[in-house]
Amino acid sequence: GMWLPFLLEKLNEKQMKSMGMKISSKDIYDINKGSLKDGIVSFGGFCTGEVISTKGLVLTNHHCGFDAIQNHSTLDRNYIRDGFWAKANAEELPNPGLFVTFISRIDDVSQAVMKGVSKEMTESERQSRIDQNSNELLNNCKKEIYQSAFIRAFYEGNQYFMFVTETYKDVRLVGAPPSAIGNFGKDTDNWMWPRHTGDFSMFRIYAGKDNKPAAYSPDNIPYTPKKSLSISLGGIAENDFTFVFGFPGKTMEYLPSVAVEQILTVNDPAKILIRDKALAVIDGFMRNDEQLKIQYAAKYALISNAWKKWQGEVLGLTKTHAVDKKKAYESEFQKRVMANPKWQQTYKNVLLDLNAAYGEIKPFGLARDYYLEITSKIEILAIAAQLNTLVKEYEKNGDAGYTAQLAKVKEKLDDIYKEYSPIVDRKLFAALMEMYLRDQPKEFISGYAKNLFTPQDTKEAGSGKMEAMMYDESVVSNKNKVYSTFFSKSPKEAVEFIKSDKAIRLYLDMMETYNNQVAARLHPIQNQINKLQREYMKAQMEVMKEKKFYPDANSTLRVTYGRVKGYQARDAVKFDYYTYLDGLMDKYKPGDYEFDVPEKLRELYRNKDYGRYGR
Repeated sequence: GMWLPFLLEKLNEKQMKSMGMKISSKDIYDINKGSLKDGIVSFGGFCTGEVISTKGLVLTNHHCGFDAIQNHSTLDRNYIRDGFWAKANAEELPNPGLFVTFISRIDDVSQAVMKGVSKEMTESERQSRIDQNSNELLNNCKKEIYQSAFIRAFYEGNQYFMFVTETYKDVRLVGAPPSAIGNFGKDTDNWMWPRHTGDFSMFRIYAGKDNKPAAYSPDNIPYTPKKSLSISLGGIAENDFTFVFGFPGKTMEYLPSVAVEQILTVNDPAKILIRDKALAVIDGFMRNDEQLKIQYAAKYALISNAWKKWQGEVLGLTKTHAVDKKKAYESEFQKRVMANPKWQQTYKNVLLDLNAAYGEIKPFGLARDYYLEITSKIEILAIAAQLNTLVKEYEKNGDAGYTAQLAKVKEKLDDIYKEYSPIVDRKLFAALMEMYLRDQPKEFISGYAKNLFTPQDTKEAGSGKMEAMMYDESVVSNKNKVYSTFFSKSPKEAVEFIKSDKAIRLYLDMMETYNNQVAARLHPIQNQINKLQREYMKAQMEVMKEKKFYPDANSTLRVTYGRVKGYQARDAVKFDYYTYLDGLMDKYKPGDYEFDVPEKLRELYRNKDYGRYGR
């Protein structure tokens, strides 16, 4: 499940205790005293972290801390390869932009958010009223000056909850193992079991002298939490009760079968193919150049994580016959609806309408995935997007607008160029633009791109001609040229130069083609799907009374629970619930990119020196 912690007492505590839980729901979530929720943080807004000491020490995954590890790495101080450990507070490394967020409390604000919302409203009118009500609630929310609040939709917009939070922005790197431990097995083992990865990194939260959130300062002190988690050295046994507490990103539990089938057969396979190409290009460079390995490590990990997940998604949905199970569930749902006059009047056509809407959106959803997946991997287009903001500001507010925007653009460009290689980006451009031009209907393809690259260019994408036409003739791929060509001129001259650059023109035409040919047609259908999905969610909760419904994950604090067990992977293959260091050494391949093992760990293994955490 994906249960909300403040509802555990009402919905789950009895079952959790029957399964072996020894604490109470109040020990997990309590707004009046320190509880486990006060030891759990949203790490950077993209991961979960756990406070494990009274001095603000935070444990998170290696891949969650990887961007920070990479940012501090150089050829001389290669923390990705060698790991990093601060031996004193003064050696801990600050990370601008990194933050952790605690949840202070969660309130059900559904009634207030939905005030004045009616069935007769269009989706736009409905959202406008909800936004207005939400802003009013947030403006009047009772909270401390150092706290913030946000409101999220649950159950497809049938309920709304407000989260009052505390965010700490001084978070310093304390330690991380070498990647050969923290990312052992890399792509091969990612999302797989059995795993032998030491997937952890450590950070420390710093606060002002009053223990409240404060901007980074050398004078800040380690944060004292309301609650910190203790680490058991007793280990676990089969059938032990366990629960996971954190901030899961996104689930889509209640989609209709037609949507799941589309993900399985259309969208996931397309995205996997695009990332196959991108990863092959980046991997080829990273294996042979240590500097590029440092520069592209975090980007590669980000691309490969979802790529491997989608492969598992396709495998899992196929193996478990998920679409057939959804169809059987829908058949029972429809049978109950048709047997009840009230439900029949309200919900009779919801599944039929969803089927029709997904049929309509299919080509546009695929075109959306092609555009977003391809353009997000080519950094010359990201640079072009930043430069184009200068054009927009100039056309809107003249010299003053341009000048005000310039500092922001320079800052963002510095971040991009820091981890950018034109050599890698050229090859990414050729590989991915070939797919963009070849693998989708012509109506979704930029006219400028079609005119710039002939069918023969596309066919011979590996020859270097496509990339040369763009990277040799555009200023954008070279930071020094961008600064000397654009930023040394008056706003008017700079804007004219920017608008004439090939990369900018390609970016603009690709974006305009997408907006006009894809987004403009996709969004009305998506709005209809959102409305129908909200109705279908409400209907399921009414009609399938015997089922407990938890809301889909949306990066808010959740609890899931169960018992510790192994599992039957396939015929005659059963996996245990634990792995040993023996298994890691069985996978060891000297010098291998994914399965090498550091000498220090091999020495500890030979000496059976497992420390107090081993058994």
